[in-house]
Amino acid sequence: MKGKINRRESLKSLGLLGLGLGQVEEFTFSKNYLPNSSFQNEKTSRKLTAITCGAGARGNTYGNYALKFPDELDIVGVAEPIEIRRKRYSEKHNISIKNQFTTWEEFFDKPKMADICIITTPDDLHYGPAMAALEKGYQLLLEKPIAQTWKECNDILQLQKQKNAIVAVCHVLRYAPYYRKIKEILESNRLGQLVSVQHFEPIQYVHMAHSFVRGNWRRKDETNPIILAKSCHDMDMLRWWINKPCNYVSSFGSLSWFKKENAPEGSTKRCTDGCAVESTCPYSALRIYHRERIWLHVLDLPEEKEKQGEAILDRLKTGPYGRCVYQCDNDVADHQIVSMEFDDDITANFSMEAFTDYWGRRTRIMGSMGCIVGDEEDLYISDFSTKEVEHWITKEYAERDSGHGGGDFGLVSDFLLAVDKNDQSLLTSNLDASMESHLMAFMAEESRLEKVVKKLNLG
Repeated sequence: MKGKINRRESLKSLGLLGLGLGQVEEFTFSKNYLPNSSFQNEKTSRKLTAITCGAGARGNTYGNYALKFPDELDIVGVAEPIEIRRKRYSEKHNISIKNQFTTWEEFFDKPKMADICIITTPDDLHYGPAMAALEKGYQLLLEKPIAQTWKECNDILQLQKQKNAIVAVCHVLRYAPYYRKIKEILESNRLGQLVSVQHFEPIQYVHMAHSFVRGNWRRKDETNPIILAKSCHDMDMLRWWINKPCNYVSSFGSLSWFKKENAPEGSTKRCTDGCAVESTCPYSALRIYHRERIWLHVLDLPEEKEKQGEAILDRLKTGPYGRCVYQCDNDVADHQIVSMEFDDDITANFSMEAFTDYWGRRTRIMGSMGCIVGDEEDLYISDFSTKEVEHWITKEYAERDSGHGGGDFGLVSDFLLAVDKNDQSLLTSNLDASMESHLMAFMAEESRLEKVVKKLNLG
């Protein structure tokens, strides 16, 4: 549904976009406005089989596609070192014991057993299994980021070309209705000549503490710098929308808050150790995991509800998620800005911020004949000539289903079709397309550390 609103109403609405709107709801595609997406339009000619390296959150997300569309995908093997995750994943997908492995290396010691390899291991374990899978002849669904260094990314690209393999990088926002609608508007030239873009990712303070202070992405040597680990989606989106080469990047940011010198008086190394300020600390592990019971998927809790409280406390007393946020070994930035110049003097600014009470990316796009303001739920498209503002509402065009605004299943659907037809062009999020945005992120991190403008060279 498209509605016209007057200028006064639109300005009032645009003002609301700066406020916290809560967690963005999850949607899946509606085929009525996505002519370039195969999702729900065309299915594979046969059921494809897959093995999964890494049965954590993302492995389950993509694996769940097989549960909803069993005529298209069957998960036949899993490699996962954490026993409870391996067991649960195997039960969910009815994987035989002979195809359950502890490490990805064990997978590739065996003859090829499926069409596809889904790689959802931690960031530092993308390169090894990706190279092994390509060597073995698997088509590849590869969680972002591609790898930890530009050289490793390029190694994977060169082997993919050599093997003529289908590789999808999981930039799932390319498959979400909101982001595709913006792309459609830009390609229609409704805004005239594109001039500049402002894009903002509010991580949300609890998410930051969970994932990037206590969690798996807290150290760039073990994973990636946060601009790549968290915001390579945004680098990819900017490159996709603008659709021109990025020539220069500069970046500033730091780890300003989550460090020892900011620890409150009376705090302890763990929130369970009698911390004097635990009851009022917004980052308290007892508050987040035990009292509010959120972000629990990483704790691998027992199925029985009555046992979960005790299990949570045990995990917090011994595991990484019970640590004081001021006394962890984290080193990634908690705020960062990136400025970019593309061909034709198009400029873009990106801001990644930990300290918000809301999430849901915000975008402003400026053209010579119009502009866009959006927050993942609502888009306002302004026409300078007519002074009309179109309000496009995401949830009126999409049914709720998979995560990332429907992008998770949208990506898997297009990937399966590309594999079925042996046609890489059916993917927008292929390996070639992801390389430049990864380089933008690598160069942004170098710029942040060296405080210099970086020129991109894809040669």
